[in-house]
Amino acid sequence: MRRILIVGAGQSGLQLALGLQAQGYEVTLMSNRTADEIRSGRVMSTQCMFHTALQHERDLGLNFWEDRAPRIEGLGVSVTGPDGGRAVDWLGRLDGYAQSVDQRLKMAGWMETFAQRGGQLVIHGAAVSDLDYFSRTYDLVLVAAGKGELVSMFGRDAARSPYAEPQRALAVAYVHGLGPRPEHPDTDAVRCNLVPGAGELFVMPTYTLSGRADILFWEGVPGGPLDVFKGVRDPSEHLALTLELMERFTPWEYARATKVELTDAHATLAGRYAPTVRNPVGRLPGGGLVLGVADVVVANDPITGQGANSAAKCAASYLDSITAHGDRPFDEAWMRATFDRYWETARHVTKWTNAMLAPPPEHVLNLIGAAGELPPVADRFANGFDDPADFENFFYDPDKAAGYLASAGTA
Repeated sequence: MRRILIVGAGQSGLQLALGLQAQGYEVTLMSNRTADEIRSGRVMSTQCMFHTALQHERDLGLNFWEDRAPRIEGLGVSVTGPDGGRAVDWLGRLDGYAQSVDQRLKMAGWMETFAQRGGQLVIHGAAVSDLDYFSRTYDLVLVAAGKGELVSMFGRDAARSPYAEPQRALAVAYVHGLGPRPEHPDTDAVRCNLVPGAGELFVMPTYTLSGRADILFWEGVPGGPLDVFKGVRDPSEHLALTLELMERFTPWEYARATKVELTDAHATLAGRYAPTVRNPVGRLPGGGLVLGVADVVVANDPITGQGANSAAKCAASYLDSITAHGDRPFDEAWMRATFDRYWETARHVTKWTNAMLAPPPEHVLNLIGAAGELPPVADRFANGFDDPADFENFFYDPDKAAGYLASAGTA
């Protein structure tokens, strides 16, 4: 039986550990926190997962909260106009629903499931020196912990990483008491509110420790009017700032948020990081090799909501690569080929995300505007969140965009 060590108990690490466990591998999972510590800790992300990523969970029987989490059936876009109102407002329909489950709930539940099924769970923060030892006792070591010392083993791929600095300041709040969008009161949707030159507000339904909730998520251009959360530690102050910005920049969203309250004492999160693609293979001091997983090696800004989706897709791709490899050694060539297979999916996410971080060119503004008049355009844009590869066909090139809009307008 092949022995595999996975360091990191997030979406990718746990999904991969449970998938390998189901295939009969001897899996050890290292986490720096217990399930109870995760469950009682601070929120970790917004994790809106679209159909393809959700299906990877279903395939492994890990969709424990699917019947309880809100079914997100649409994705809407609003653009703040010069007068402070909405210059653009539309809703695209998803072919398959999306869902968001608080990662505190999901990761704690999956970790307990892994242990209950006989997996070896080690609660210990791993250092490079630990991996140096483990690389000699396991057939394969995977690093799925996207922060801390271990990430430094994976060098930045400058050719695939156009941004050296963070492009957005991030601020998240989980709340109860948000009213429905009057435009579609019976349809749960992710709402993307674009504030030109300043940033974005995302509003999305979720399922958290206390049941149904909503997430208010500001992304501010660094140094701009939305970049005001640095140093804010008090959750109540964080929420007050969130609402103040909503009232000023997205009053249509503020109108349904006047009675919100935080879901719990740890329901806020703020920070920033530079989107980075890294070399997938880490070399240890003793000569051993480790393979990076998900956002260890491809960390995109959350502006396109792809983090948890990419983690699920990476875990599924790696699972296939590992099981198909049989008893052959997990050497450097295999590691690079395994990453390259995943990159065929991830590269579309990285290209799209980096494009969305930049000021939109005229043809993209035309697409966003046209979606308000042409429902098929809105639907296609929305479903691109599930399959970002489709943006190659109509989003980046002005001629392709114009041709698509011409055909959509006469369809």
